[in-house]
Amino acid sequence: MSIERIQQHFQDSVALKLEAVQTLAVPIAAAIDAMFGALANNGKVLACGNGGSAADAQRFAAALIHRLERERPSLGAIALTTDTSILTAIGDDEQFEEIFARQVRGLGQPGDVLLAITTSGNSANVIAAIREAHEREMIVVALTGGGGGKINEELYDTDIHISVPSDRTVRIQEVHLLTLHCLSDGIDAMLLGDE
Repeated sequence: MSIERIQQHFQDSVALKLEAVQTLAVPIAAAIDAMFGALANNGKVLACGNGGSAADAQRFAAALIHRLERERPSLGAIALTTDTSILTAIGDDEQFEEIFARQVRGLGQPGDVLLAITTSGNSANVIAAIREAHEREMIVVALTGGGGGKINEELYDTDIHISVPSDRTVRIQEVHLLTLHCLSDGIDAMLLGDE
């Protein structure tokens, strides 16, 4: 492996993050406010995504239930990606497209937030979850890349779209992780104050 190739990954990651901060800071702040509002009113955040985005959903739910960096009470969050019995039952009896929507139907309440993560913005099961969240009068925070894909057609004016300005999946995922850390930290700061 060439040192130059490794260095290029670091440089590309840093360059995108510096570019993205200009466009993403405002929607990230809006997402923090929406999530804090839901959590402060005994609501919860439901998170979903596929592949690496599924792992991100789990990481975010863990940060709310447990913590990011500071001790605090647990906050209501569920990763819809983790229960293999639910996922396989829905996938087998119905279709894969419904694996998140069915869970939103059973768990989502008005005022809750759906964190919908997809690098392409085109994941059919994430889009189905967004539609179900709207039926439940939930706010949607969509975390995408590459312009947002088909999700752009699904979002309401009251939803929040955080779209990473890149078409490279690995770079989008790197900014998604940083965004999730910003969301967790921002919620903690609203609960506990700035350190």
